[in-house]
Amino acid sequence: MTTLSAPAGTDSSRPDQLVVASVPAGHVYVRHLAPETGPGAVRLPDPDPDSPERSAVEKWWPPVMLDPRWAAEADFDLMHLQFGFDSCSLEQLRELVATLRRRGKPLVFTVHDLRNPHHLERGVHDAQLDVLVPAADAVVTLTRGAAAEIRRRWDREALVLPHPHVVDLPTMALAQQARAHRRTDRFRVGVHAKSLRASMDPLRILPTLVDTVRGLPGAVLQVNVHHDVHDRDGARHDAELTAYLDSGQARGDLELAVHDFLPDADLWDYLSSLDVSVLPYRFGTHSGWLEACRDLGTTVVAPSCGYFADQGPVLGYVHDEERGFDPDSLAAAIVEAHRSRPRLGVGVEERRTQRAEVAAAHERLYRAVAAR
Repeated sequence: MTTLSAPAGTDSSRPDQLVVASVPAGHVYVRHLAPETGPGAVRLPDPDPDSPERSAVEKWWPPVMLDPRWAAEADFDLMHLQFGFDSCSLEQLRELVATLRRRGKPLVFTVHDLRNPHHLERGVHDAQLDVLVPAADAVVTLTRGAAAEIRRRWDREALVLPHPHVVDLPTMALAQQARAHRRTDRFRVGVHAKSLRASMDPLRILPTLVDTVRGLPGAVLQVNVHHDVHDRDGARHDAELTAYLDSGQARGDLELAVHDFLPDADLWDYLSSLDVSVLPYRFGTHSGWLEACRDLGTTVVAPSCGYFADQGPVLGYVHDEERGFDPDSLAAAIVEAHRSRPRLGVGVEERRTQRAEVAAAHERLYRAVAAR
């Protein structure tokens, strides 16, 4: 097993600089936990799963750092687990925790998902959380609602630190300027089904959106979906959804865009083109998509499941596993967005201040657990 060194450009020789095994390190959320300028903790680069002695640029899953053999030999001060542990068995997670304990390496765990959006059933994820939450030396989460659930389920107090910006700040500034100077009566409502992960139920909400948007002056409904769902030979092909979308486009009820995974620049352009992005989730916890929309000034219509509304201002509708779907609440949210054109985004300077505060809070937390 090769021990990874600090990434190029960092001064790991500084005695006051902590080295963090961050799982993952390359994800945009984790990158934006670092201060914009000035020193901070060194986060080891993600090992390439196909060749752990090399660092990975994009590919980090399944995370090599969660292999107990890696944790037993690598040089770091503490581990900070964000996500990616859905690739691990319960036995592997227990062995990882035991390895960290044996080496005296603290574990910080940020609970992003209390209900895994990729799992139809919650049992496996719940069991994984039952290993990690009690074992962590410190627990972090993104919202007060999630912290309350963590307290209720495990009697642990979680430090609440908000999700930092997703879009890079220069792009965010340009997008917000462009939106402020936009001159059009067109009102564009978007639903992105992506690759139709388990938490999504777009077919349940689309008839309401079609009927509602049809009655609003200048309104257009745009639906995006990946080729693997739409194409007949796609790995996740959904014939019922595809038929609905194709016929809706033929009737002029919606504009359909079929594509593969969008690079960041194209994704920001897409979100910036929308007035409203409707999240078609029936379960979940938090959303990076929601944060990107806030960065770009796109109003989010969010379901009642999870703690999306705790992340920032949204228009809400009822869609969850307990109450089901309330079409009237979704229609009302779209009508209100069309009527008032709310400005629910977040400014660049506010994001810059938030990032500095979140980075400082993580640094304090790291030092506190490392000193125990």
